[in-house]
Amino acid sequence: MTEAVPNISGSQLALEWERIELLGYLLAESRQGRTATASLLERLQKLQWQVAKNRSDKQGLCGMLNVPLEPLELDVLACCLAPEAEPRVGWLFQTLQPGAPQPYPSPALLQELLEIGSEESSDLYAVLAESASLRRFGLIDLDETDLFHPVRPVPGLTARLLGRPPVNASLPGATLVQTKVGWDDLVLPPDRMIMLREFLLWITHKQRVVEEWGGQDCGGPVALFSGPSGTGKTLAAAVMANELGWPLYRVDLGRLVSKYIGETEKNLNRLFDAAHGQSMILQFDEADSLFSKRGEVKEARDRYANMEVSHLLARIESHQGPVILTTNLRKQIDPAFARRFQLVVEFPRPDEAARKKLWEKLLPPKAPRRKELNCALLGKAVNLTGGNIRNAALMSAYLAAGQNEMISLQHVTLAVWRELGKDGRELTRADLGTLAPYLKEENPC
Repeated sequence: MTEAVPNISGSQLALEWERIELLGYLLAESRQGRTATASLLERLQKLQWQVAKNRSDKQGLCGMLNVPLEPLELDVLACCLAPEAEPRVGWLFQTLQPGAPQPYPSPALLQELLEIGSEESSDLYAVLAESASLRRFGLIDLDETDLFHPVRPVPGLTARLLGRPPVNASLPGATLVQTKVGWDDLVLPPDRMIMLREFLLWITHKQRVVEEWGGQDCGGPVALFSGPSGTGKTLAAAVMANELGWPLYRVDLGRLVSKYIGETEKNLNRLFDAAHGQSMILQFDEADSLFSKRGEVKEARDRYANMEVSHLLARIESHQGPVILTTNLRKQIDPAFARRFQLVVEFPRPDEAARKKLWEKLLPPKAPRRKELNCALLGKAVNLTGGNIRNAALMSAYLAAGQNEMISLQHVTLAVWRELGKDGRELTRADLGTLAPYLKEENPC
């Protein structure tokens, strides 16, 4: 190792990384029995002063995090962030920790880097405690607080501070929902729209209420969206994610639940650990299957199933990020669970006026239509959900395109007929209401 440590210029954060790199270099030299040169010590002193000044001026890490942290807490956080911000610091840390599988510093290395004597080591472990600010505010993560386990920044924190996109935004058992929708795409009663916007307040104003005003931090927030299939629950989640500029991830619990005892908890931990501290919304479907009243324990597997639900609920409540649970069967939800949600929104089946508006929105806007295609008539004819109307509107467009015609009531009627038939029940023309005359005889009934 040579004395020349690259001089990093630019942002105030770069001074933090340069200081950590120089501390690591001086530690490596010291282990080799070499004394630091006067020029390096002078350079370290200058960096220490510059970093301290930035912090006192609420700039650099202080300004970007906007979280009250003590000097030692900021030093520990900078050491954890530096390997991701400047990869050469990660290689240096691995040189200082032979055999370490990760580039992050252990408490033992932190103690050496920051020149914390044995009599002050309790201060370092107090900073790393679960109840201390770094972990309470979701800034660092560690498996065990012993000397040689790595102390990591939460996933995505470095990327957010540096304005980088996350290198790997995938989540175990979750799928990214990519839908470009806004508030105008939602057709819900006005009071439900207000409730959805209120849920956003729990996210956008959490720091003010909890940190500045001393409000209780209840995690999450967590919302329950209930209502029949196709009434807009996932659409509403996507709208809120787009409003925040965050991704929406839909969690498939079937990919997380395992028949092997203990594996489900591990899978859930991987999901929440990967999502921890990241700006995203998690959506869990079929919440009724998760939070229904617990069954009687008749065998060991029943006991473990209840433990898995308890573990999932605990992780959801402690997760620092919005979680949305959806259900078609709200009555199946145990009231003991429902009381823990910050918001419960009922998504009703659309009434006649709402169905008219949905037809107007969901028929392709540039498609040619016959004059008799009246959305008020469509809204009145059949009691469909928004999901049904979306499918029927698109189907009618494809039928018209296939015949090189304008969309007509005959096309829409056949599309509605096909949609009604999806549930497998026996249909009659009466199910079409006032659209019945537009179903051609050659179409099967």
